Amino acid sequence: MKSKNFFKFLIAMLFVFASTQSFAKTIKWSMQGDSLTLDPHAQNEGPTTMVSRQIYEALVTRGLDMSIGPQLATDWKTTNPTTWVFNLRKDVKFSNGTPMTSEDVVFSILRAQQRTSDFKEYISTITSVKALDDYTVEIQTREPNPILLNQLSNIFVMSKKWCEENFAMAPQNWDAGQETFSATNSLGTGPFKITLREPNTKTVFKKNSKWWGEVEHNITEIHLLPIKNAATRVAALLSGELDVVTDAPVQDLDRIRSSGAHKVQSTPQMRTIFLGMDQAADKLRTGNTGDNPFKKKEVRQALYQAIDIEAIKKKVMRGLSEPAGIITFPGVTGYTKELDERLPYDVDAAKQLLADAGYPDGFEVELRCPNDRYVNDEAICTAVVGMLGKIGVNVSLFAQTKSKHFKELKDNQGDFYMLGWGVPTLDSHYVFHYLYESGASWNKVNFSNAEVDAAIRVMEGEVDLDKRNAAIANAWKIVKDNIAYLPLHHQVISWASKRSVDVPIRPNNEPLFRFSNVR
Repeated sequence: MKSKNFFKFLIAMLFVFASTQSFAKTIKWSMQGDSLTLDPHAQNEGPTTMVSRQIYEALVTRGLDMSIGPQLATDWKTTNPTTWVFNLRKDVKFSNGTPMTSEDVVFSILRAQQRTSDFKEYISTITSVKALDDYTVEIQTREPNPILLNQLSNIFVMSKKWCEENFAMAPQNWDAGQETFSATNSLGTGPFKITLREPNTKTVFKKNSKWWGEVEHNITEIHLLPIKNAATRVAALLSGELDVVTDAPVQDLDRIRSSGAHKVQSTPQMRTIFLGMDQAADKLRTGNTGDNPFKKKEVRQALYQAIDIEAIKKKVMRGLSEPAGIITFPGVTGYTKELDERLPYDVDAAKQLLADAGYPDGFEVELRCPNDRYVNDEAICTAVVGMLGKIGVNVSLFAQTKSKHFKELKDNQGDFYMLGWGVPTLDSHYVFHYLYESGASWNKVNFSNAEVDAAIRVMEGEVDLDKRNAAIANAWKIVKDNIAYLPLHHQVISWASKRSVDVPIRPNNEPLFRFSNVR
């Protein structure tokens, strides 16, 4: 009997093990850089938001088709032009089991407005937020805000109690290198929770059994394994060590496609790559002229016209980019094809512009670039260095990891630099508010124009669409004529995965694993 019972026990254990293995679905995900922080209000950066969105949620969100819909709020209304009332879901819990209430929403919006938040510009028009009861929140704005829902889709809700207990009442001061509990730990209401965090090495997400939503995925765990080197990342994918790569290198796409076990998805991304030039400094930090050539529009235009963007598209991007004339893309309110037309590539004209500006022999400057953030970022900068050399501008390239690049850029250490800008609100206001408004946090070219600042105020408070669109159009005309930045191209993204893995690609380059499946 003992041997029979033991045999039955073994059979039962084998069945349990086999069943567990058949239902345990793990996705091993990689990209070239890691999330900069787990604090959802500390850094407004693409991969950081990618990670946050798996574990945190907002009042409203964008779905697979990028349209705005309910998330933590079930519905909302305006009681007057500057007052919004949101009704919250009553069945939401944080992943530790504690209920989410309006107190958490109020706390999170106020937290995202604090000085150390990189999202404060998103919700700068909010003047007050208060709980009307446990599941009703009232938000008041300085003036009517036609894009408030777009902005709130990126303001994640945290647990007030958890933040109090862990001394995380304010967002991490990422720019100052501050280390906080919320930077390496998380507690959200989303479909996944983080159980292991080893920055730049491994992050493990597990299915949140307490999630309020309808489960449409079959994923048990997600392992984020950042791999900076493109060749290594592709080799790991093709060998089966990885399941999905959300920044497949353009030079390897054909090789990945030729593998019968893998597939590639590509789509135009909501991101424009550009170069910025500090126009406020009296002299360049890295130059040899004793002054600042970037103060002169002729110099900025000379650099613009010396860049052969079609050559970059063909040779560096393998055709997967779209030349840009402005820092926004089709689908964004205020975009027009006419605005997006570039000045012609013309080396002779560029040389003449430099001579007219007083630099017939060119000048020296350092170009700062990330080497693990955008598609072929360092290669693009290398190509630009060669092109500017043809007009006598001697550029030294300084490429480094994105965490150092962004920190030093925020600390005003760059004369000449690369940056990429997405528009998650799908409205031109986002670009102007961060890149062109006087004193804005990412306006490192130090552009300032009273007419543009006034237009930004109209964008924030004008509900008459004709008047609002006219203000946007006028602002674009001013900044395009000024050439404060050198637009390069709109990025095209490619994701590669095993054929058995379905992760829908989105133009904002954010995977939503709650809609993903492993066969």
